[in-house]
Amino acid sequence: MTAVTMMGASIGFGAYDLAIAGGVEHMGRHPMGSGVDPNPRFMSERLVGEDALIMGATAERIHDRFPAYTKERSDRYALRSQQKVTAAYAAGNIQADLIPVATRSESGWGLATRDEAPRPETTMEGLAALRTAFRAHGRITAGNASGLNDGASACILASGETAKELGLGVKMTMVSFAFAGVEPEVMGLGPVPSTEKALRKAGLSITDIGLFELNEAFAVQVISFLDHFGIDDEDSRVNEYGGAIAIGHPLASSGVRLMNQLAHQFESHPEVRYGLTSMCIGLGQGGTVIWENPHFNTKAAKR
Repeated sequence: MTAVTMMGASIGFGAYDLAIAGGVEHMGRHPMGSGVDPNPRFMSERLVGEDALIMGATAERIHDRFPAYTKERSDRYALRSQQKVTAAYAAGNIQADLIPVATRSESGWGLATRDEAPRPETTMEGLAALRTAFRAHGRITAGNASGLNDGASACILASGETAKELGLGVKMTMVSFAFAGVEPEVMGLGPVPSTEKALRKAGLSITDIGLFELNEAFAVQVISFLDHFGIDDEDSRVNEYGGAIAIGHPLASSGVRLMNQLAHQFESHPEVRYGLTSMCIGLGQGGTVIWENPHFNTKAAKR
């Protein structure tokens, strides 16, 4: 997401005409909570609490702060994410954005043509039985949090003039973006102020947004966003194709995945003019990008 906003801003200022932005993450090379070596000032000067360095612990703190965000509610949201991803694959809505990758294992060479993380067999009973991962009798489990997997993503950004000159099909247009800081110990709340800031910069309100792609680092993190803006947990505008709870969250690649999914949804929703992508950021930030749909049709919107 940072790569996209940096290059998008650079194009807007005329520094570049065309750019490729994306990211890659090999989560297996840095298992969460392993080998953490923070700046000693973090603790000695109490710049952050110890929980701030463990993302699952920050999600537990959101549950603490808002008792209405129960484990059952998080599990139910997680179940819907799995179901949405399964339905999106069945409808062929995800495959168009995937690039097959060669794989090698003990059994030999293979070809990966779809994400391996989704668990379509997920049930509420199964989620309820999972052990909590970060606190005894807590609420965060492997079922209502994003998985650890590898991933890479990329997109092409261009000025309107360059896109026209090269005959590039415009999938969506960047309207505004913003980053905001929050308490590191509840970093999952970051998308709330970053979205308010991005909306303010664009002269829009939350009611102008017709599609939301919210990174599901943890179910409770998305729930906190939805509650703040008065959006129902099962609102069809939110993560239409599911999210990171089912697909996984390879950190640096997730931002563009959100954008690819939103761009694909714009094609089938000409009644929607604006959409947004947003994600929380470890150690206390949130980032949001607002996009305009080039397929927007005023007649479809009135229907």
